[in-house]
Amino acid sequence: MKNHSETSWFDFIYRCLVVSLRLAIALGIAWELLDALWMNAAIATGILLLTFLPTLFASRVQVEIPPEFEVLTVAFIFASLFLGETREYYSRFWWWDIALHTTSGVLLGVLGLLLVYVLNETPRVNLHMRPGFVAFFAFCFALSIGTLWELFEFAMDQCLGMNMQKPMLGDPSGLTDTMIDLIVDAGGAMVVSIAGYLYMKRENDSIIKRGIQRFIERNPRLFSPDPHSR
Repeated sequence: MKNHSETSWFDFIYRCLVVSLRLAIALGIAWELLDALWMNAAIATGILLLTFLPTLFASRVQVEIPPEFEVLTVAFIFASLFLGETREYYSRFWWWDIALHTTSGVLLGVLGLLLVYVLNETPRVNLHMRPGFVAFFAFCFALSIGTLWELFEFAMDQCLGMNMQKPMLGDPSGLTDTMIDLIVDAGGAMVVSIAGYLYMKRENDSIIKRGIQRFIERNPRLFSPDPHSR
């Protein structure tokens, strides 16, 4: 177990990483404005605002997100939207899209697993689901969000003339790109679902276990009995 000073030090490092990523986006916006690339500047501004979404969501639902979760989320937004779209990393590196979709499958799988696990373990909610169903929900949750993202890409291409669904493997329609994205999303989600299932069945030490424990430690009120209940 980490002591309080070690935890505070790591939290400080995580916060600095988040601020650094946001600062990099802000500098990118300034650069786009100097070059009179108004559309890119507007997109980058939207991306910068999007990095504050996890904090706003946590404040809205009164939940404290562990700093490492926030870092992963902001880093993913930075890599996928800022570097990928405005800096054209998707075109420069053929593997960039595949790597990010695999990562998104993992992150969304963890989120889905955490959502159901919290409900399962909260005394205030009379809900008890088997580990297999929790893992299955995490997989379906990640794949559903991945599908919604592909719909968003299609809408942006059709309505704004963007090129989010890119030609791949000789297929100019973007269909191959979409299917590969969904396949790697499913692969990442499957890894997390299996890891989560094994944790709930055996409670072995793992990244999943440590992440869940961190969330519980920072939100003890969610896992304590309702004082107004009998």
